This record gives sequence, C-alpha cells and structure tokens, in this order.
Amino acid sequence: MATDQKITYTATPDQIEAMHSSFDEALARFESTFGTEYPIVIGGEASTGRPLFDVASPADTTVVLAKMQTGTVDDVDAAVAVARTAYPAWSARPWQERVAIIRNAAETIRERKFDLAAIMIHECGKSRAEAIGEVEEGADLLDYYAKQMVLADGFSLTMESIDPREQNVSVLRPFGVWAVLAPFNFPHALAAGPISGALVTGNTVVFKPASATALSGYALYQAFIDGGVPDDVLHFVTGGGREVGEPLVKHPDVDGAVFTGSKEVGMDLFNNFGIEYPKPILTEMGGKNPAIVTRHADLEKAVEGVARSAFGFSGQKCSACSRVYVERPVYDEFMARLVARTSELVVGNPVDRAVFVGPVIDDGAVSRFEEAVTLAGRGNVRAGGGRPADPELANGTFVEPTIVDGLPLDHELFHRELFLPFLAVGAVDSLDEALTAANDTEYGLTAGIFTEDGEEIDRFFNTIEAGVVYANRSGGATTGAWPECQPFCGWKGSGSSGKGALGPYYVMQFLREQSRTVVTDAPGSDASAQKAGE
Repeated sequence: MATDQKITYTATPDQIEAMHSSFDEALARFESTFGTEYPIVIGGEASTGRPLFDVASPADTTVVLAKMQTGTVDDVDAAVAVARTAYPAWSARPWQERVAIIRNAAETIRERKFDLAAIMIHECGKSRAEAIGEVEEGADLLDYYAKQMVLADGFSLTMESIDPREQNVSVLRPFGVWAVLAPFNFPHALAAGPISGALVTGNTVVFKPASATALSGYALYQAFIDGGVPDDVLHFVTGGGREVGEPLVKHPDVDGAVFTGSKEVGMDLFNNFGIEYPKPILTEMGGKNPAIVTRHADLEKAVEGVARSAFGFSGQKCSACSRVYVERPVYDEFMARLVARTSELVVGNPVDRAVFVGPVIDDGAVSRFEEAVTLAGRGNVRAGGGRPADPELANGTFVEPTIVDGLPLDHELFHRELFLPFLAVGAVDSLDEALTAANDTEYGLTAGIFTEDGEEIDRFFNTIEAGVVYANRSGGATTGAWPECQPFCGWKGSGSSGKGALGPYYVMQFLREQSRTVVTDAPGSDASAQKAGE
C-alpha cells in the first residue's frame, strides 16, 4: 500500500520514516524470488530458452537476483516488426485514450512502488530514499507527459490563412517505432520517462534495459502492460549492447531512439543514427558538475548540499557534484565542515535503513576509484580514499566517499567524469575565477552556487554553461530535479536535444509537424453561386 507522503531525492529522514514498514515487507517479497528466470517479451509472448546472464547484487556479488535472457538479432527484428505492425492502429487512437492509458499506468506504478524500489535497492545499490524517490519520479513523469498532451490539445493548432477558402492546421504526428535504451543508474525513471513520452504521442516502443538492472526493466515493463498499454505496442528485450543494443538502434525500421549513457557512445549514436535520412536521437550523456561556494555563502547549507549531491547513490548520477570551487576566505572552514559531515555518512548495504552510501555498480567502478585515488596522490586525500574495512561488506563493490584537494584546477580529476563518490575541491580567489573554472569542461548538465548575495546568484545563472542550475540548495547542490519542477536539460557534451526531460518541451520531441490545408468554397464564390442555382 502506498503512503500518502511523496518521497523525493531531497526527502529528510523524518519524511521517509513512515514508509519503512511497507518497504520491509516489499524487500521480503523480493528476496523470496532471488534467482528466478525472466523472459524476453515480444508482442505479449514471453519467451525463454536463450543463454542466460546473471543479475547480481553489487552489495554482495555472490547473490544472484535474477537470470535474464541474452537476446539476439532475431529478437530485435521480431520486436521491431511487431511494433511497426501495431503502429498504425495505436497512432490512430484518439489521443485522449492514450492519455488515459498512460495515467492508469502511472497509478499502477504507484501501487507497486515499494516492490519496484526493493528491486533497485538490491540491483543497483540505491538507498531507500533514492529508490522510492525514483519510482515516484517515474510515475510523475507519466502523469506530466500525459498532461502535456492535454494542455496542447493533442498538439493540433489552427493557423492563419491568407486565402479565406483555406483552412490551415498544424498537427504534430508520431514518427513510428522508437528504441529506448535505459541506463543502470536510473533504471526506472530514465526508462519510464521516454517510454511514456513515446507512447502517449502515438509511437510504439522496443525497450532494452541495462543488463546490470534488467530486472527493474522487466518490472517496469509489466507495470505498463498491467496499466493498460497494449502488448503489441511495447516490447521488452534484454542482452548486451553488442547482441541487442547496437542492432536495435541501427535497425532500419526504428524511427527514433532515446539513449542515456556515456558521451562516447552517445556521440557515436548522434553522428551515425540517421544514415539514409535524418532521424531523431535524444541523448543524455553525463556531466562533470560543479558547485561554487563564495565568501558570502551560508556554509551549513553549502556543506549539506555538496555532501548529498556528491555522495548520494555513491556519486553515480549524471547530475552528481564532482568538483567544488571555494573562495579562499571560507575555504578552510568549508573543508573542515565537509570532511566532518562526510565522516558521518553511513556506508553499507542499502537494505539497512541507516545507509546513505551504498556500493558502486561493479568491479570496473572500483578500479576507476582506485585509479582516481592514485592520480590524486595520498597526500591530497582529505576523506576516504579506500574500501570499507567491515568484513560484512567484503563481497560487495563498496568504496569510501572520498574528498581530495590541493590539486591544480586544470588537473584531470577536475575534468574527467568518474561516476563515483569522489569529490575534488579547489580554492579560488573570486567568483569570476570559479565561473571560468566551472565552465572549463566538455559537459554542461548541472551546477550549483552557495551565496547569500543576490547579484552573485544572477551572475552565476547568466554565466554558467549548464542546463540545470541551483542556488543555495541544501537538499542537493547539483542534484534532485523533479518532473514539472526542474527540466533536466544537458548543454554541450551532456545532451543533444536542448529540450530536457522533466520539462514542458520534452514530449513534442517524439512528434513531427504536418501542415494541413483544406480548400473550401467561400460564400460568394462562383462555385457557391453555381451550387445555389442548381
């Protein structure tokens, strides 16, 4: 049973206390299913019999959560073919019917939010607040994207006419079949959003989750279907990027795609997706997100906001704060407070309600962490820098939340996206120097500032090169965007569309414009007079 309290990424411990009992029940239900095999689903037909891959828990890699199918090119071909066949009827349904179905799917997600979140806790290591917040976000995305269809009256607009006999209308129409490739770090929200955006506008979808979080993808798929989405309209395939992902986005009958992941892969898709003719590809490709702390900052707000953004979900957010520029007059005090606050963060298995920092996703992430510590040099590590000593965490991919300073501002660790609980802090002489350093990156996703000076806030907003910006946000210096509140739009190397998810212009990206003109016989014309005389 869902609680009345909505849990977001900026929720406090008091706000999430009420949900723990229901959450514990959901965890027990999920744990009783560990090791179950799950199918690919194409056209409503569940299919097994392929080589299996294990989905393991990063908190204890000896625990197999699920066994998933390794899909093939034939599976991709079959899913795209059924989606293409279903497209004409689905796109022809009145948009009001599609809106009702998506809204019903949102309620289905809310009814299952504890079960969906329980999967994420085990599958990708999210804390309770992060996991619940993500499911809530996914449901809100469905509702908000449905609302956009209503507000735009189905995206049909009567135009002007220079000829009284002409009736002109601009109509946005769907493209056809969309591929949605979801990432491991937001396996629910960053799949639910694009799937619902594509479906509510009349497209059909082939959905491939990240292999590390394939079970979350399956559970989301089931919520859509049980919520009323026709099973020939949405299809679920699993497997690696080479076996399934690449054949899917390169399929000639796929008309559009949504990808969230690395800049390297995203740019390859952006440059090569449309070969015979241009096709829409929406990419979100990460960030190297800065926070600025000026001499006029409230340091209590700054410390809490930076700690939550840098180390929430172990820094594995595209929006995570990974570098901070602090004016020298407050540098030492800020660092002392930040190190102390970081030492209070509980590292461990996120099944435990007190845990704030869970595991990183896999051994590759642990290797990146160890490499980053080596690059920084042990003498520059102010907090963390190793792996937890607790023997109960030995089977998991845990690392300590880490802070380094004393590095030059042009150091690699101020520029390279790590996707880890790893924060580089540097001293600056002025806000101008901080802004120059903050903008010195190929990315432009999120950024934050802490200052009680309104003119500094204005200068920050007008100068920073990022699509999602915050001032004085103790709940998250650079993180915590929410549907219908903060559009999530990446600039520069962080995104391709210029119109962010969670925002008012996202849904129209799944549509293309058609200009319609109908010529009628105006009163007084020769044709009208002839008809009148007959």
